[in-house]
Amino acid sequence: MKFIKLPLLLLFVVTLAVVGCRTNPVYNVEGSPITITGKHTNKDVEKSIIRAGAGLGWSIKPVRVGHMIGTLHLREHVAVVDITYNDKVYNIKYKSSQNLKYDGTNIHSKYNGWVQNLDRAIQTQFLTF
Repeated sequence: MKFIKLPLLLLFVVTLAVVGCRTNPVYNVEGSPITITGKHTNKDVEKSIIRAGAGLGWSIKPVRVGHMIGTLHLREHVAVVDITYNDKVYNIKYKSSQNLKYDGTNIHSKYNGWVQNLDRAIQTQFLTF
């Protein structure tokens, strides 16, 4: 009886590990509208994006006007995104990662959630502008 339980337990643990580490196609945000009402500058957009990211643990650094790099460190995982913007739209695109099983198309499913959360936080910042 003990010999049957051990293989079943091992099968359960392996299945749980595989299911827990799913990968999905990389989620990018493209052409998301900037919903700031009234007059605003690229600097206003930049500040809103930086504030949104900071609230979620992202470090967002300007590269030049219209382009920033966002980095998120969570435990042993690192996600890096390119954020481009103008006064009408912004984009969040995969740049690189560590320990997220990126294979050129798919990535750990947690990454997509982090980018979606960043997108929602940016939209919220625009509403409070």
